[in-house]
Amino acid sequence: MRSLRYAGPLRGVVFFALLASLPSFNLAHWVLNILVFTLMYAVMSSSWNLVGGFAGYPSLGHAAFFGIGAYTMALWFQHRAIHSGYEPFLLLPLVGLLAAAIGLPVAVIAMRTRSDVFAIVTITLLFVTQTLAFNLRGLTKGAQGLSIAAPPFSARTFERPFYYTLIVLLALAMGITFGAMRSKLGLSLAAVRADEDKARGIGVRVLGVKLLSFSVSVGLTAMVGGIWAYYEGFIYPQFAVDPLVTIAIVLMTFLGGRATLWGPVLGAFILETGQQTLAYSLGGSQFYLIAYAMVFLLVMLLMPRGIVPSIQDRLRQRRRRTEVDAGAPRPSPPTMTRSSDTRTSVPALKGHA
Repeated sequence: MRSLRYAGPLRGVVFFALLASLPSFNLAHWVLNILVFTLMYAVMSSSWNLVGGFAGYPSLGHAAFFGIGAYTMALWFQHRAIHSGYEPFLLLPLVGLLAAAIGLPVAVIAMRTRSDVFAIVTITLLFVTQTLAFNLRGLTKGAQGLSIAAPPFSARTFERPFYYTLIVLLALAMGITFGAMRSKLGLSLAAVRADEDKARGIGVRVLGVKLLSFSVSVGLTAMVGGIWAYYEGFIYPQFAVDPLVTIAIVLMTFLGGRATLWGPVLGAFILETGQQTLAYSLGGSQFYLIAYAMVFLLVMLLMPRGIVPSIQDRLRQRRRRTEVDAGAPRPSPPTMTRSSDTRTSVPALKGHA
């Protein structure tokens, strides 16, 4: 039992140790670039999972907060010098807090609705934010784009600071998820997902847990947006507030498995790595969208609950089958008696004299 108790944290330590060691293998720049974007989506999928997975509220507006984080980072350092290169990373907690503060009143209004209506409300927020990014030219420069000071990192190791910062963010997102799954908060979110009215009836602070999960989720997403802006160096509204960002993180979470710890991360590593590889091999085409659709259809047909829950179910069924087979009573051999006359063994007949 003790080994099972520490199996989860041990897997996490091994996983993050492996991630941290990858740059030491002198990987090519394009490989590290793929890993940077994969980690971005892994963090966003894990953060979206807090709302769309555990709480059961399928938000389609997370790209709006990704854009808010990107523009916050760019505006802050637009006219400020970056000396060491690490100053934008130190600003990330403030970017997350600002996005959480903006998301709080949004959640108060949006979470008065449920399921499909909530999705429509949040995607409306996304398009409103994108429209503002295009039209507030005095602030965002509109379609001309907004630049941010270039990082003064060496070209040989340019990706590494972003890579390691994203590892820390992923550890934070997964740590929050791990803690929620083993706390009263996780039980409350599960109750809300199952039946919100019954959860309220048994004393769950429904509004509080929903607002908390939404605020933490959009805060982490905005922090990733800030890293993306610094990494890219130039921001356009159609990329900073892109519906495809939301679609991608939702697909990744569904692919890996909602309301699980490793599902969103697994989905991000499968889909984003594949998308980036196709982008390198096929250029700027949008063929990866077809691949997204095909993968999603296959998963929904073969593993509708996602990869991780489907594997867990099959392992659980196999374990139960093994336990049943091991505990099944075996037929006892017939009792033998020895005849004193013939010295041969014959079965004893019960009920006869």
